[in-house]
Amino acid sequence: MATTYSNDAQRRFVSSRALTADTTLTPADSGKTIFLDAVGEAITLPAVADCAGVRLKFIVTAAVITTDWTITADSAKIYGSVTEAGLVQLSSAETTITLVKTSKATFGDWIELESDGTNWYLSGQLSVAGSLTTA
Repeated sequence: MATTYSNDAQRRFVSSRALTADTTLTPADSGKTIFLDAVGEAITLPAVADCAGVRLKFIVTAAVITTDWTITADSAKIYGSVTEAGLVQLSSAETTITLVKTSKATFGDWIELESDGTNWYLSGQLSVAGSLTTA
């Protein structure tokens, strides 16, 4: 007789996406880790009203980037904070996040955005001060 083991926990594999060109994300990208290469892309977030429960993570995969990455929302709905070189940077009612070139944003730096359908909430860790700006 075979023994069957069950567990309420399921193993979850997070899908990923490597960007190599400007792109517009959709709610279907929720849960994905977006890998950012050495060439900065313009990334447009889906409309926040369509994104309750959407979570996106962005990770820098290059030591030196040649152009900035920009992540843009449809309105000034980005709130939250990131830690840059040990210091907290706050963001309130922002539309655009920029990960800055010139040896600032680098390997392993990451940010995450999560939406409740009204706002995007920002968190992250960056190695060098000035790696991220918001506007």
